[in-house]
Amino acid sequence: MSEDSTTQCLLFAGIFRKPVVAQFDQREGSSDGGALLLKAANQHYRLVEELTACLRDERQEGKVDHTLLDLVAQRVFSIACGYPDGNDSARLGADPIHKLLLDRDPIEGHDLASQPTVSRFENAVGVKELYRMGETLARSVIRRHAKRLRRRVYRVTIDLDPTDDPTHGAQQLSFFNGHYDSWCYLPVMGFLSFNKEAEQYLCAAVLRPGNAPAAVGAVGLLRRLIRILRGHFPGVTIRVRLDGGFANPAVLEFLDAQSKLEYVVGMAKNAVLKRITAPGIGRARKLSESSGKTEHIYGEVDYAAGKWPHRRRVVIKAEVVRAPEKDPKDNPRFVITNMKQNPQWIYERVYCQRGDVENRLKELHDLEIDRTSCTRFWANQFRVLLTAAAYVLMQELRLRAAGTGCARAQVLTLRERLLKIGARVMVSVRRWVIHLPTSFPFLPAFRLIACRLGAQSG
Repeated sequence: MSEDSTTQCLLFAGIFRKPVVAQFDQREGSSDGGALLLKAANQHYRLVEELTACLRDERQEGKVDHTLLDLVAQRVFSIACGYPDGNDSARLGADPIHKLLLDRDPIEGHDLASQPTVSRFENAVGVKELYRMGETLARSVIRRHAKRLRRRVYRVTIDLDPTDDPTHGAQQLSFFNGHYDSWCYLPVMGFLSFNKEAEQYLCAAVLRPGNAPAAVGAVGLLRRLIRILRGHFPGVTIRVRLDGGFANPAVLEFLDAQSKLEYVVGMAKNAVLKRITAPGIGRARKLSESSGKTEHIYGEVDYAAGKWPHRRRVVIKAEVVRAPEKDPKDNPRFVITNMKQNPQWIYERVYCQRGDVENRLKELHDLEIDRTSCTRFWANQFRVLLTAAAYVLMQELRLRAAGTGCARAQVLTLRERLLKIGARVMVSVRRWVIHLPTSFPFLPAFRLIACRLGAQSG
């Protein structure tokens, strides 16, 4: 076998009972046969269409081969399938499933947009268009769940959380951040959860410079989300959970000014709060010495920092952490809140539950929301929004997987189980037929999700 022929044919001799030949000659084949579910999920959201409506097409009409809708759909669906970069377009151009997702003939239809076309597209989007896209993403998610829950919502919880996005190159507004010890961006993500549901649904993704304080942009983002939520759920109680980086006077004043809004905001320790907490730490230390375990005591105080216009309730967790072969360590924690329940309930049942956001952030990094390798800052913000849209569709698949083994699966697992299926595409006069393997191990879950998204069992 010559070196030139290895891309078309591989011979495995002496490994199996008979020689095995692997031939790469299936022109009608795709490794993303399950991506049909993404198209079905989008039909319920209309997310790709609504995001496209935010864009202006200033290209010369006679020179356009790929519409804006095609380009947005191509990027969102390919990101969900594991192709986060524009360079991946060269490998996907003739893929029959990806052409089918764009409503093209999977065999005879035009190939997908090339890498240069995708690059020009990403760099052509303006600031106002990006703002409209961000608002559209939030409206689409909120409207979807208002319909799903038939507007029977008594509480909506908003979680904002920043994350790091390491940069490698000359990206605009990339700065060195000492906390993360890297050059980076600091995007902030917004999530919503409804009533007592565990899932936190992504509704906002805003890219920020690498030197941005955690609270930058928080008031504007909260104002937008609260306005949209009030429009869909009049009179609903909104609960906001934020970590210590958001304990900014402007953020707290905004939260205090809202009606029917509860908040819990982490707060960094300082000399005054440490002094107030000292008696509780002493009692927790005695309990820890007696039990040999980590112990904590809850309390509260009306406290006003130097820049606060008035006192606020601060819940205190006086904790002593004990680990094997280590000295006990004082670990006081503080949460600012306007809620009236007892301190332990507020800390454990409300504030600590925001910790699951870390799993959502991990999933977003698994989808490579940090693939912000464009030189222009706004082009990178566009990529972040496209990845957010792909994640929203993946969350819809997980929602439809209720009662199956995929109901709590991470998005990478969902991709491997439901999207990455070898398929052969056949075209007839009346229909397109996708041949999937009968040995597909997650067929029951796939069939159930497809039917819940509108497919008919035959």
